[in-house]
Amino acid sequence: MNRRPKPSPPPARPAASPSRNGSSFASALSATTLAILSGVFILGIGIGIAFSSVASSGPENVATREFIDRAAPNPEICVQYGASAITMDTRVFVTLNPFSVYISQPKMQPGCVLRSSNWEVLRQRNLISGDQLRECKNRMNTFGFTGTLESSPQISCIYQNDAAQNLFLNQSGSGGAPLPESDKF
Repeated sequence: MNRRPKPSPPPARPAASPSRNGSSFASALSATTLAILSGVFILGIGIGIAFSSVASSGPENVATREFIDRAAPNPEICVQYGASAITMDTRVFVTLNPFSVYISQPKMQPGCVLRSSNWEVLRQRNLISGDQLRECKNRMNTFGFTGTLESSPQISCIYQNDAAQNLFLNQSGSGGAPLPESDKF
């Protein structure tokens, strides 16, 4: 049995020697193109950062905690003795025949939640009575208010709902940060 001889590799071609002028022109062109593209890329990043860092802080766009702190009634008292808040007043109507739930348009306004250790701020100004203080304390609640303390604020005994969690903190895989003690009012 005769074996076929292995095919020989094709003969090597001599490498074309580019002219010096063509090579330097091509490298200069590619360097210029690379520099222009890099400049456009960096400029795009800069413009993107500028647009994303400029947040309009009008009443239609509440962008930061500092904006909420400034808008709170009596901001200096609220920040020192509690936390600023966004209050939402809404009404819920439930019909039984037929069963249906209707919700009114919420009214949102700045408010303040006081820590239970700082209720004396309200008591000293005669804004709550001893009975209201005792009743709210017995239910392990705290006080929140809207409107300035100098001009008849709306004060409510409010309950901290521990079931409501900030789901932005509990991203999958992050392990979740423990809640600080200052979250308990």
